[in-house]
Amino acid sequence: MKHYTRRAGSRFSEEHQLADESHHFLTDGWIDAARALRDEYEDRIPASPIDVKVNVVVTDSPHHDGEIHGKIDSSEGEIMIDKGHLDDPELTLTVDYETALSAFVTRDPQAVMQAFLGGKILLEGDASKLMLLQAQPPTGDAIEMYEKLDALTAR
Repeated sequence: MKHYTRRAGSRFSEEHQLADESHHFLTDGWIDAARALRDEYEDRIPASPIDVKVNVVVTDSPHHDGEIHGKIDSSEGEIMIDKGHLDDPELTLTVDYETALSAFVTRDPQAVMQAFLGGKILLEGDASKLMLLQAQPPTGDAIEMYEKLDALTAR
């Protein structure tokens, strides 16, 4: 397993180490590690050209009781993914845990398309901006960040 550290000036405590640990997707440890990784890459990944506000509901997690609520907000330029829900989303996306893992970590477009066609993805609201956001090809630094995110995700 690779070792990741926080960059100086990060908004998280310097005592918290991400050393050689993997975490199950969407657990508190995984979210902390993903935030640290996002902070590490924030100056290397360009701002999003698409403004979108999405609430995400993840069902059927083997590591949580009930639904997991998250949000994706690119209205400030950078894509922020975090816990909780936005008050004014343009879209609400409901997916099962495995589909969310395929969409946000392994970034497997075939699995996501199969889930969509199989009715495992429920969209409420304006999906056009989400489609445009997904159509943006990731840069080399974004690809590197996603590879690290995948590596720190326990299976």
